[in-house]
Amino acid sequence: RSSAKLVAPLECLVSRQKHTLPDLPYDYAALEPHINAEIMQLHHSKHHAAYVNNLNIAEEKYKEALAKGDVTTQVSLQPALKFNGGGHINHTIFWTNLSPNGGGEPKGELMEAIKRDFGSFANFKEKLTAVSVGVQGSGWGWLGYNKEQGRLQIAACANQDPLQGTTGLIPLLGIDVWEHAYYLQYKNVRPDYLKAIWNVINWENVSSRYSTCKK
Repeated sequence: RSSAKLVAPLECLVSRQKHTLPDLPYDYAALEPHINAEIMQLHHSKHHAAYVNNLNIAEEKYKEALAKGDVTTQVSLQPALKFNGGGHINHTIFWTNLSPNGGGEPKGELMEAIKRDFGSFANFKEKLTAVSVGVQGSGWGWLGYNKEQGRLQIAACANQDPLQGTTGLIPLLGIDVWEHAYYLQYKNVRPDYLKAIWNVINWENVSSRYSTCKK
């Protein structure tokens, strides 16, 4: 009985929680010259913040529709939840995938897995770069972990589609190829941005994600 009485209050508590914009683990200028401060500031404080704000609005509307039993509105809100929820999920991963002390190559278990599944680090880098360059319009290039097969896998997602929610792969490393991620510095030359971003990849973070998802 006591546990049953706790259900409603706990549900109310959860329903009041709002998504918030995470702080960056470094300054806006920390990734220069590879990604300049202006891009980072706009990307984080404007674009990511907008996804968070719009996700909270969409969730509030969804809760209202759920309470009313309004299935039509629930269905109509799915694109907004997917787009803004994905934008929040993707960028939250992206910021931690980057570091002013990044670059080089991974070590240990992750490096062994990359060699096993792609032949070499150079092959992996070439394939992820090619997939990211090839995204039509806006989207992301990803290194993910296929838990069922126990192997690493490269994938591309359109727009803000979240990797795990749309492919089942657990995200390890995401490369944002929306133009807002690079246009102010690299104009429309996406390959130049992708060449530069490898200098700030936080392999410690990617390795940590790999170790966690294998447990």
